[in-house]
Amino acid sequence: MELIRGPDGVCIPCKPGEPGQLVGKIIQNDPLRRFDGYVNQTATNKKIADSVFKKGDSAYLSGDVLIMDKYGHMYFKDRTGDTFRWKGENVSTTEVEGTLSRLLDMKDVVVYGVEIPGAEGKAGMAAIADPSQSTDLETFFKDMEKVLPPYARPVFLRFLPEVSKTGTFKFQKTELRRDGFNPTAVSDRLFFLDSSRGRYVQLDEQLYHSIVSGKHKL
Repeated sequence: MELIRGPDGVCIPCKPGEPGQLVGKIIQNDPLRRFDGYVNQTATNKKIADSVFKKGDSAYLSGDVLIMDKYGHMYFKDRTGDTFRWKGENVSTTEVEGTLSRLLDMKDVVVYGVEIPGAEGKAGMAAIADPSQSTDLETFFKDMEKVLPPYARPVFLRFLPEVSKTGTFKFQKTELRRDGFNPTAVSDRLFFLDSSRGRYVQLDEQLYHSIVSGKHKL
């Protein structure tokens, strides 16, 4: 998700149909296009890029990935921070969340990547709000196979009463990533996608240690 620049050092604009980050040129003397930044200077620096449209200018990085069609219509695709790489492929958490939610009768679903020692990239994990514990895992897996490629299917599932949200109704992923998939640290029900058996199985301490030690094939 780095900005792509041409030989002149200026960013290359996307063509119709190509995904790219929405950016806005900063003009400090224009009240509608100025950017005064955040209280935290580090956060401010992450939101500003230089020499975007032309040498010496500055632009605000929205973090939203959009696609523009040939008519100039813009379509939201993803957030720059909401992707991870697994099995050599980029996984869009937004797309997987939407797909899984539809399969689960519009339950709240949060998808994120978790690190496994010795594994390249991050394995997908989905936290699913299921207070009634009504999810049929066998049916869910069969339905998921039809709509998601193998690399995008969550390796781990976490079922919890509800998913925490921010004041603007965005899912809070930081704490979920930090919790990971360790059954001794997470009190919620955890499951692992056993590819050799083609189904989700309960994740207990023994299986957890087998996975992190590299004994169990992912």
